[in-house]
Amino acid sequence: MVLFVLACGLSVTLGLMNFVNLAHGAFAMAGGYAATILMNRWGWPFVATLPFAFLVPALIGVVLERTLYRRLYDASHLDQVLFTIGLVFMAVAGTDYLMGSQPQLIRLPEWLSGRFEFLGMQIGRYRLFIVVVCSLLTVALQLVLNRTRFGSRLRAAVDDPRVARGLGIPVERVFMVTFAAGSGLAGLGGALGAELLGLDPIFPLKFMIYFLIVVTVGGTTGLIGPFVASLILGIADVAGKYFVPDLGAFIIYTVMIVVLVFRPRGLFVRS
Repeated sequence: MVLFVLACGLSVTLGLMNFVNLAHGAFAMAGGYAATILMNRWGWPFVATLPFAFLVPALIGVVLERTLYRRLYDASHLDQVLFTIGLVFMAVAGTDYLMGSQPQLIRLPEWLSGRFEFLGMQIGRYRLFIVVVCSLLTVALQLVLNRTRFGSRLRAAVDDPRVARGLGIPVERVFMVTFAAGSGLAGLGGALGAELLGLDPIFPLKFMIYFLIVVTVGGTTGLIGPFVASLILGIADVAGKYFVPDLGAFIIYTVMIVVLVFRPRGLFVRS
Protein backbone atom coordinates (compact mmCIF):
# COMPACT_ATOMS: atom_id res chain seq x y z
CA MET A 1 0.00 0.00 0.00
CA VAL A 2 2.87 2.37 0.71
CA LEU A 3 4.12 1.63 -2.78
CA PHE A 4 0.77 2.63 -4.22
CA VAL A 5 0.51 5.83 -2.21
CA LEU A 6 3.98 6.79 -3.39
CA ALA A 7 3.37 5.79 -7.00
CA CYS A 8 -0.19 7.04 -7.57
CA GLY A 9 1.05 10.60 -8.05
CA LEU A 10 3.40 9.35 -10.74
CA SER A 11 0.45 7.55 -12.32
CA VAL A 12 -1.29 10.91 -12.56
CA THR A 13 1.58 12.78 -14.20
CA LEU A 14 2.90 9.94 -16.33
CA GLY A 15 -0.31 8.15 -17.19
CA LEU A 16 -2.69 11.07 -17.55
CA MET A 17 -0.35 13.85 -18.67
CA ASN A 18 2.10 11.63 -20.59
CA PHE A 19 5.01 13.35 -18.85
CA VAL A 20 7.94 11.24 -17.63
CA ASN A 21 8.59 12.84 -14.27
CA LEU A 22 11.47 10.97 -12.68
CA ALA A 23 11.67 13.73 -10.07
CA HIS A 24 8.51 12.30 -8.52
CA GLY A 25 10.53 11.00 -5.56
CA ALA A 26 11.80 14.52 -4.85
CA PHE A 27 8.20 15.68 -4.28
CA ALA A 28 7.65 12.65 -2.04
CA MET A 29 10.73 13.62 -0.08
CA ALA A 30 9.45 17.20 0.23
CA GLY A 31 6.22 15.92 1.76
CA GLY A 32 8.11 13.69 4.16
CA TYR A 33 10.36 16.53 5.30
CA ALA A 34 7.38 18.88 5.69
CA ALA A 35 5.77 16.35 8.03
CA THR A 36 8.93 15.70 10.05
CA ILE A 37 9.71 19.41 10.45
CA LEU A 38 6.18 20.15 11.68
CA MET A 39 6.33 17.20 14.08
CA ASN A 40 9.87 17.37 15.41
CA ARG A 41 10.38 21.15 15.54
CA TRP A 42 6.92 22.53 16.11
CA GLY A 43 5.33 19.62 17.95
CA TRP A 44 2.41 19.06 15.60
CA PRO A 45 0.57 15.70 15.84
CA PHE A 46 1.27 13.30 13.00
CA VAL A 47 -2.20 13.32 11.46
CA ALA A 48 -2.29 17.14 11.44
CA THR A 49 0.90 17.22 9.35
CA LEU A 50 -0.56 15.09 6.53
CA PRO A 51 -2.55 17.92 4.85
CA PHE A 52 0.61 20.03 4.77
CA ALA A 53 2.59 17.05 3.45
CA PHE A 54 0.19 17.27 0.49
CA LEU A 55 0.01 21.07 0.17
CA VAL A 56 3.73 21.88 0.35
CA PRO A 57 4.77 19.62 -2.57
CA ALA A 58 1.65 20.69 -4.47
CA LEU A 59 2.68 24.35 -4.20
CA ILE A 60 6.25 23.48 -5.19
CA GLY A 61 4.78 21.56 -8.11
CA VAL A 62 2.74 24.59 -9.23
CA VAL A 63 5.82 26.82 -9.18
CA LEU A 64 7.97 24.33 -11.05
CA GLU A 65 5.20 23.49 -13.52
CA ARG A 66 4.68 27.15 -14.40
CA THR A 67 8.40 27.93 -14.68
CA LEU A 68 10.07 24.72 -15.89
CA TYR A 69 7.89 21.69 -16.61
CA ARG A 70 5.43 23.33 -19.02
CA ARG A 71 8.28 24.05 -21.43
CA LEU A 72 8.81 20.30 -21.85
CA TYR A 73 5.26 19.04 -22.37
CA ASP A 74 5.89 18.78 -26.12
CA ALA A 75 9.49 17.62 -25.77
CA SER A 76 10.62 14.03 -26.30
CA HIS A 77 10.56 11.57 -23.43
CA LEU A 78 14.36 11.51 -23.47
CA ASP A 79 14.47 15.26 -22.84
CA GLN A 80 11.93 14.88 -20.04
CA VAL A 81 13.96 12.08 -18.45
CA LEU A 82 17.21 14.04 -18.58
CA PHE A 83 15.56 17.17 -17.20
CA THR A 84 13.84 15.43 -14.30
CA ILE A 85 16.94 13.38 -13.44
CA GLY A 86 18.78 16.68 -13.12
CA LEU A 87 16.06 17.93 -10.78
CA VAL A 88 16.47 14.81 -8.64
CA PHE A 89 20.18 15.43 -8.13
CA MET A 90 19.53 19.10 -7.37
CA ALA A 91 16.87 18.10 -4.80
CA VAL A 92 19.22 15.58 -3.17
CA ALA A 93 22.07 18.09 -2.93
CA GLY A 94 19.80 20.89 -1.72
CA THR A 95 18.16 18.75 0.96
CA ASP A 96 21.51 17.47 2.17
CA TYR A 97 22.77 21.07 2.46
CA LEU A 98 19.69 22.40 4.25
CA MET A 99 18.66 19.43 6.42
CA GLY A 100 21.82 17.37 6.76
CA SER A 101 22.34 13.77 5.75
CA GLN A 102 21.01 12.14 8.92
CA PRO A 103 17.74 10.14 8.61
CA GLN A 104 14.60 11.87 9.84
CA LEU A 105 12.48 10.17 12.49
CA ILE A 106 8.68 9.99 12.58
CA ARG A 107 7.10 9.56 16.00
CA LEU A 108 3.75 7.89 15.52
CA PRO A 109 0.98 8.59 18.03
CA GLU A 110 0.21 5.82 20.47
CA TRP A 111 -3.06 4.87 18.75
CA LEU A 112 -1.14 4.11 15.55
CA SER A 113 1.68 2.18 17.21
CA GLY A 114 1.85 -1.52 17.93
CA ARG A 115 -0.38 -4.37 16.82
CA PHE A 116 -3.73 -5.88 17.65
CA GLU A 117 -5.13 -9.36 17.20
CA PHE A 118 -7.96 -10.03 14.75
CA LEU A 119 -9.17 -13.59 14.04
CA GLY A 120 -5.90 -14.97 15.30
CA MET A 121 -3.78 -12.64 13.16
CA GLN A 122 -1.49 -9.88 14.39
CA ILE A 123 -2.23 -6.68 12.47
CA GLY A 124 -0.11 -3.55 12.70
CA ARG A 125 -2.20 -0.44 13.45
CA TYR A 126 -0.15 1.85 11.26
CA ARG A 127 -0.23 -0.54 8.31
CA LEU A 128 -4.01 -0.80 8.65
CA PHE A 129 -4.19 3.01 8.76
CA ILE A 130 -2.26 3.17 5.48
CA VAL A 131 -4.58 0.58 3.90
CA VAL A 132 -7.63 2.66 4.87
CA VAL A 133 -6.10 5.92 3.62
CA CYS A 134 -5.01 4.26 0.39
CA SER A 135 -8.44 2.75 -0.24
CA LEU A 136 -10.20 6.08 0.33
CA LEU A 137 -7.67 7.80 -1.90
CA THR A 138 -8.22 5.32 -4.71
CA VAL A 139 -12.00 5.70 -4.63
CA ALA A 140 -11.79 9.51 -4.49
CA LEU A 141 -9.35 9.74 -7.40
CA GLN A 142 -11.37 7.35 -9.52
CA LEU A 143 -14.50 9.41 -8.93
CA VAL A 144 -12.72 12.64 -9.80
CA LEU A 145 -11.19 11.25 -12.97
CA ASN A 146 -14.23 9.34 -14.25
CA ARG A 147 -17.28 11.16 -12.89
CA THR A 148 -16.39 14.85 -12.95
CA ARG A 149 -16.10 17.53 -15.60
CA PHE A 150 -12.47 18.08 -14.62
CA GLY A 151 -11.64 14.45 -15.40
CA SER A 152 -13.29 14.76 -18.82
CA ARG A 153 -11.40 17.98 -19.53
CA LEU A 154 -8.13 16.36 -18.50
CA ARG A 155 -8.60 13.39 -20.82
CA ALA A 156 -9.55 15.70 -23.68
CA ALA A 157 -6.55 17.96 -23.02
CA VAL A 158 -4.16 14.99 -23.05
CA ASP A 159 -5.65 13.37 -26.17
CA ASP A 160 -5.59 16.53 -28.31
CA PRO A 161 -4.61 19.82 -26.65
CA ARG A 162 -5.29 21.94 -29.75
CA VAL A 163 -8.84 20.68 -30.19
CA ALA A 164 -9.41 20.97 -26.45
CA ARG A 165 -8.37 24.64 -26.57
CA GLY A 166 -10.73 25.14 -29.48
CA LEU A 167 -13.56 23.79 -27.35
CA GLY A 168 -12.81 26.31 -24.63
CA ILE A 169 -10.99 24.00 -22.23
CA PRO A 170 -8.25 25.84 -20.30
CA VAL A 171 -5.59 23.23 -21.06
CA GLU A 172 -2.75 25.01 -19.27
CA ARG A 173 -4.80 25.41 -16.11
CA VAL A 174 -5.94 21.77 -16.24
CA PHE A 175 -2.34 20.60 -16.58
CA MET A 176 -1.20 22.85 -13.74
CA VAL A 177 -3.87 21.52 -11.36
CA THR A 178 -3.17 17.93 -12.38
CA PHE A 179 0.55 18.33 -11.89
CA ALA A 180 -0.01 19.94 -8.50
CA ALA A 181 -2.29 17.06 -7.49
CA GLY A 182 0.31 14.50 -8.59
CA SER A 183 3.03 16.33 -6.65
CA GLY A 184 0.80 16.57 -3.59
CA LEU A 185 0.00 12.87 -3.71
CA ALA A 186 3.71 12.14 -3.88
CA GLY A 187 4.26 14.28 -0.80
CA LEU A 188 1.46 12.54 1.07
CA GLY A 189 3.02 9.20 0.18
CA GLY A 190 6.41 10.42 1.39
CA ALA A 191 4.95 11.41 4.75
CA LEU A 192 3.03 8.15 5.17
CA GLY A 193 5.97 6.04 4.09
CA ALA A 194 8.66 7.83 6.09
CA GLU A 195 8.14 5.68 9.17
CA LEU A 196 8.35 2.42 7.20
CA LEU A 197 10.90 3.31 4.53
CA GLY A 198 13.02 5.91 6.28
CA LEU A 199 13.64 9.46 5.08
CA ASP A 200 16.95 11.02 4.12
CA PRO A 201 18.28 13.17 1.25
CA ILE A 202 18.81 10.21 -1.10
CA PHE A 203 15.18 9.07 -0.74
CA PRO A 204 14.30 9.99 -4.38
CA LEU A 205 17.17 7.90 -5.73
CA LYS A 206 16.61 4.89 -3.45
CA PHE A 207 12.95 4.44 -4.33
CA MET A 208 12.76 5.77 -7.89
CA ILE A 209 12.96 2.26 -9.33
CA TYR A 210 10.05 1.06 -7.16
CA PHE A 211 7.79 3.92 -8.31
CA LEU A 212 8.56 3.06 -11.91
CA ILE A 213 8.03 -0.69 -11.43
CA VAL A 214 4.57 -0.16 -9.90
CA VAL A 215 3.43 2.17 -12.69
CA THR A 216 5.00 0.03 -15.42
CA VAL A 217 3.44 -3.22 -14.22
CA GLY A 218 0.06 -1.65 -13.50
CA GLY A 219 -0.14 0.39 -16.68
CA THR A 220 -0.34 4.14 -17.11
CA THR A 221 -3.96 4.63 -18.14
CA GLY A 222 -5.55 4.79 -14.70
CA LEU A 223 -5.16 4.19 -11.00
CA ILE A 224 -6.62 0.69 -10.71
CA GLY A 225 -3.60 -0.80 -12.47
CA PRO A 226 -0.99 0.68 -10.11
CA PHE A 227 -3.23 -0.23 -7.17
CA VAL A 228 -3.35 -3.91 -8.20
CA ALA A 229 0.32 -3.88 -9.18
CA SER A 230 1.38 -2.52 -5.80
CA LEU A 231 -0.56 -5.33 -4.08
CA ILE A 232 0.97 -8.04 -6.30
CA LEU A 233 4.49 -6.67 -6.02
CA GLY A 234 4.27 -6.04 -2.29
CA ILE A 235 2.96 -9.53 -1.53
CA ALA A 236 5.52 -11.14 -3.86
CA ASP A 237 8.35 -9.12 -2.31
CA VAL A 238 7.42 -10.02 1.28
CA ALA A 239 6.70 -13.67 0.45
CA GLY A 240 9.96 -13.98 -1.47
CA LYS A 241 12.02 -12.55 1.37
CA TYR A 242 10.25 -14.89 3.83
CA PHE A 243 10.29 -18.18 1.90
CA VAL A 244 13.44 -17.77 -0.24
CA PRO A 245 15.52 -15.17 1.57
CA ASP A 246 18.54 -15.73 -0.67
CA LEU A 247 16.53 -14.66 -3.72
CA GLY A 248 14.01 -12.42 -2.01
CA ALA A 249 15.48 -9.16 -3.25
CA PHE A 250 15.08 -10.29 -6.87
CA ILE A 251 11.47 -11.49 -6.67
CA ILE A 252 9.96 -8.08 -7.39
CA TYR A 253 12.06 -7.73 -10.56
CA THR A 254 11.15 -11.29 -11.62
CA VAL A 255 7.45 -10.50 -11.26
CA MET A 256 7.90 -7.34 -13.30
CA ILE A 257 9.66 -9.23 -16.11
CA VAL A 258 7.03 -11.98 -16.20
CA VAL A 259 4.18 -9.46 -16.32
CA LEU A 260 5.79 -7.39 -19.05
CA VAL A 261 6.51 -10.47 -21.17
CA PHE A 262 2.78 -11.21 -21.37
CA ARG A 263 1.46 -7.66 -20.92
CA PRO A 264 4.10 -5.28 -22.34
CA ARG A 265 1.94 -2.21 -21.66
CA GLY A 266 0.99 -3.24 -18.13
CA LEU A 267 -1.82 -5.17 -16.51
CA PHE A 268 -4.56 -2.64 -17.23
CA VAL A 269 -4.43 -0.87 -20.55
CA ARG A 270 -7.26 1.15 -22.01
CA SER A 271 -7.96 0.14 -25.61
